Amino acid sequence: MTKERYGKLIAGLIGAWFTFSLVASALHVFSTHPNRPPLPLGLAVLIPLAVFTLWFASSENFRQFVHSLNPRTLTLLQSWRIAGYAFLVLYAYGILPGIFALPAGWGDIFIGATAPLIALGFTGTNHRKGHILWQVLGITDLVTAVTLGTTARLVSPQAAATSAMTVLPLSLIPTFGVPLFLIFHIICIAQARRWNENPRFAEQLSV
Repeated sequence: MTKERYGKLIAGLIGAWFTFSLVASALHVFSTHPNRPPLPLGLAVLIPLAVFTLWFASSENFRQFVHSLNPRTLTLLQSWRIAGYAFLVLYAYGILPGIFALPAGWGDIFIGATAPLIALGFTGTNHRKGHILWQVLGITDLVTAVTLGTTARLVSPQAAATSAMTVLPLSLIPTFGVPLFLIFHIICIAQARRWNENPRFAEQLSV
């Protein structure tokens, strides 16, 4: 399959994924009782990651397509995470618990604010370690947010529940945004590990 066909296929799959998350959220598929861990949200994060991992591991053509993507673009897309300030606002109004909202909000703000710097100034063979470190920090932020979001009620039962994250519009964050951004991080790390052996890397960054 050519790169163009893979691009159209992936775009279609992402569109279908977003539509599913939107419709399922509207039907309250991810809604859970405030006193129960939001396990459906956890599955919504893990399943896309499992599908991507299996596809990447089993298909050479897909791996080639993934490695052909522009790491600057993938990193720059993480700028959207600066919208994590909304978690801080919702915490201030008592809608989300601080144990989840504060680290998730500030973590996203940091990643979103620094994404342009990393994309434009720390993407290349001379900055591979710094690039990978930033990607790992981005993954850590997302994993921490998901972990705290699913366990906040157990850790702090007297605080506000995270049930707001199970309904629209916030449900689109864990069911679509989080796994998609995690996949972007994983792709960038996989690419960076091959930079020294990829003679077409400079050409790729110039696109």
